[in-house]
Amino acid sequence: MEKLTKLMIRHGFHPEDAETGITSQWLSQTFAALIQRHQHLDTISETDWMEALQQTAKQMVLRNRDIPGRETLVDPTKNELPLIQIDPYVRGIVRWLNMMHIYTVNSCDGEGVRPATIYFLKDLSAQQLTIIRACTPQQIRIKTEKRKATLFYQRGHIDDLLTMAERLYNVWRNPELLMAYRLETFKHRLYSLLSINGRSGRETMIRQMLYGRLRQKTDWCQIDAYGNLLAAVYCGNGPTILLSAHMDTVRPFSPKRTIIESGTVLSSSRGILGADDRAGIAVILEILDVIRHSRFQGTLKIAFTVEEEIGCLGSRHIDPTFLQDVDTAIVVDRRGTRDIVTSYAGIVPFCPDEYGRIFETAGALAGMPDWKMTHGGLSDAKVFAEFGIPSVNLSVGYEHEHTEFETLDYKATLETVLLLETVLENNMIAEKLVAICNKS
Repeated sequence: MEKLTKLMIRHGFHPEDAETGITSQWLSQTFAALIQRHQHLDTISETDWMEALQQTAKQMVLRNRDIPGRETLVDPTKNELPLIQIDPYVRGIVRWLNMMHIYTVNSCDGEGVRPATIYFLKDLSAQQLTIIRACTPQQIRIKTEKRKATLFYQRGHIDDLLTMAERLYNVWRNPELLMAYRLETFKHRLYSLLSINGRSGRETMIRQMLYGRLRQKTDWCQIDAYGNLLAAVYCGNGPTILLSAHMDTVRPFSPKRTIIESGTVLSSSRGILGADDRAGIAVILEILDVIRHSRFQGTLKIAFTVEEEIGCLGSRHIDPTFLQDVDTAIVVDRRGTRDIVTSYAGIVPFCPDEYGRIFETAGALAGMPDWKMTHGGLSDAKVFAEFGIPSVNLSVGYEHEHTEFETLDYKATLETVLLLETVLENNMIAEKLVAICNKS
C-alpha cells in the first residue's frame, strides 16, 4: 500500500490518521468505486486515482446539500478545509500548508494553462516563506507577495505541484527535512552563479544577470559610474545596513570544466571554482528573497562591487552618495566557516568590538555558538571601514581560493544566510547601533 499512501499525501489526505466528515465519506466512496472497478489500490496509477476522486466528488456534491462551499467561505483556523471543493493539483499544497498553520483562503491550480495561485489569510512571515520556497521543486518558478503565492509550472508539467505537496507534507511530519530541501534549492542557485564568467574588469555578464534579479527584488537599483551594482530595499524606520559581495573572480572559468560534488562540497574539474565570491552573492540573494516578509526595520542597501580581486577598486570608487547614509556594513567574502573578521591583520580595525559581538550573539541564537571574531586580510570591509562605516567580513564556506584546489561547502554558506537572517529578523543592529556609533 506504499503507492497508495504516497498518492494520498500528494492529494492532501492523511495516510495514517482517519479523516473526518465529508472528507472521510469522499475517501470511502472513492475506495469503493475503485474496488468495484476491480482496480487494485496498491497498484493504482495517479491518473486513475485522480479520475476516481473527481467522479465521486461530483456525485457527492450533486447528492449532498451539506457539502461545504469554496475555501473563501470557510475560516481555516476553526473549520475543516473543504478539500472536496479545492482544485485537484493544489489540494495537497493547501492541506499541508494549513496543517503548518500557514492558513489559506483561496486557491487555483490553473488547470494546466495558467499559473497556480494560493491566497493566504495573513501576511506571510519570513519563516513561512522559507518553508514554501524550500518545498517548491526546481521546475516551478515562484513569485510571492504579502498574501499571495503564484506558481509558474511548465506546460504539461502540472504534476510538479503534486511533488510540492509531498515535500510540504514531509516537512510537516519532520521539520528537520526543511534544511535538506533548502540546501537543495540553494545549491541550484550556486550552480547558476558559478556558470557565469566575470573576471576582474569583465563583469558585464554577471552584472547583467544580477541587475535583472535586483530590479525584481528591490525598490531602487542602478549601476554606478565605475560599474558597481547598487540597490536598496526600504523596510520602515531604522538603520541603513549595507550588504556587499564582489562580482569579479580572480580568473575566468575554464570552458571545459565541470563542477564536482562530494556531499555538500563543490569543486571544479579544472581551474578555479569561483566561489570567491559567488558564494557571497548567493547569500545576499537569499536574504533579498525574504527580507520584505521579515520583521526587519530599516533600509537594506546592496553593493555588488567590481574589481575587488585587483585591489578593491570597485568599492574604492563606489558612488559616495550611496554610502553617505549607511550606518553599518556586512561583507560576505571570507574563507572558511564561522569567522567574523573585524580587522585587517589585527592592525587596522574595521569596527568596534561591540559590533562584532552582535554576530557572535546571533550565531548563538541560531544554534551556531562557534561564530567568533577574528582578524583577516584585505577585502571590501577594509574599504568601507576607511569611509567611517563599522564593517565586518563573514565566512561563506570557500577554501583555497584563487587556486585549482578551491572548494565550497555550500552547507556552510547557507549557515551564513541563517546568521544574517537572525541578525535582521531580530533587528539586532538597531538595538546596538547608537552605542556603537558613539564609541567609534
